[in-house]
Amino acid sequence: MLRNISWRYFDFWLLGAVVLAAAFGTTMIRSAVAGNEVLLPLINRQIYFALLGIVLIFIVAAIDYRYWMALYRPMYIVILIFLLTLTGFGQTAFGAQRWFQVGVLFLQPTEFAKIVAILILARYFQATQNQPRDLRWLIGAVLWAAGIIVLILLQPNLSNVVVLSVILAALLWFNGVQIKHVIILGTVAALSLITVVGLTAAGIRIPFLQEYQQDRIANFILPDPNASFGATYNVQQALIAIGSGGVTGQGYGHGTQTQLRFLKVRHTDFIFSAISEEFGFIGSLLVVVIIMLIIWRCLRAAQKARDVAGMNIAYGVATLIFFQGMVNIGVNLNIVPVSGLPLPFISYGGSGLTSLMLGIGLVESVAMRFRQLEF
Repeated sequence: MLRNISWRYFDFWLLGAVVLAAAFGTTMIRSAVAGNEVLLPLINRQIYFALLGIVLIFIVAAIDYRYWMALYRPMYIVILIFLLTLTGFGQTAFGAQRWFQVGVLFLQPTEFAKIVAILILARYFQATQNQPRDLRWLIGAVLWAAGIIVLILLQPNLSNVVVLSVILAALLWFNGVQIKHVIILGTVAALSLITVVGLTAAGIRIPFLQEYQQDRIANFILPDPNASFGATYNVQQALIAIGSGGVTGQGYGHGTQTQLRFLKVRHTDFIFSAISEEFGFIGSLLVVVIIMLIIWRCLRAAQKARDVAGMNIAYGVATLIFFQGMVNIGVNLNIVPVSGLPLPFISYGGSGLTSLMLGIGLVESVAMRFRQLEF
């Protein structure tokens, strides 16, 4: 497992980008919660989680990623038990059972379930790499992912169900799913989306969606211009914050929307708006560039991976970071409905940051075991 470790191919560009993103995120969290005595402890917690995450990157990178392939069954069972237990005994927030409380900390198993899902699917595609890409192969991948997705849907946590579905779809594509299956799945997804939007616009309740989830969709389709609270109001304040930042921003700790608390959940869901207000277009563009650099290094690791499992791990982590980042920024710009997904490495959240660091550690493990690498 730890034999013949060579740090020659450890991707320090990837590590540097992750550290820079986490450091900048912590700095922005400090500005976003300034003056709020209740939220001030979050700054130190985020620092501790970031430091723990960096240590985890080195530990996970040192372990051959193929070792985790051999442990796929225990990992899968453990995460299913956590998710199943969470459905009945978890802490409820924003209409869903999301966390276990451990002392002063909140553990969110769903964040770690995404990494486990990537490993499980990587193992599956490695084991079936020589099988025909027929319907049986497709259903096999869907069934492995469905065990996790269904339990997260029961919380209910629709945004992370979508994240896992996108990761599954991306890995199916990278592994050569047939075009006719893509057309069928795409048609089903499009019809489902049209049905949900149509029923929501007509004011008809949908059984498997919570009221707050349907309200978010309704607020996105038909926003109330006079809203003084809720998702519509939050998005309006986010747009004002982004617009008032201009090119260079109002300065660190001087954003009026952020510091006067018109901008809600500004240290999590709407931290991109806080960055745009205080650092302007240049600051927000810098954040996008850093995240794109992380994604690029993950994709680079996937291209150079020595086997199918390594390729899928790196592609899966890249997809996770890309989709979450795209949706979070889209919410801040009012391009997509409010989802609750954090901005990777930037938003506050110990479980989210730690799980992403684990994912980066796995990518580093893939990178370190290249046969030949030239960057």
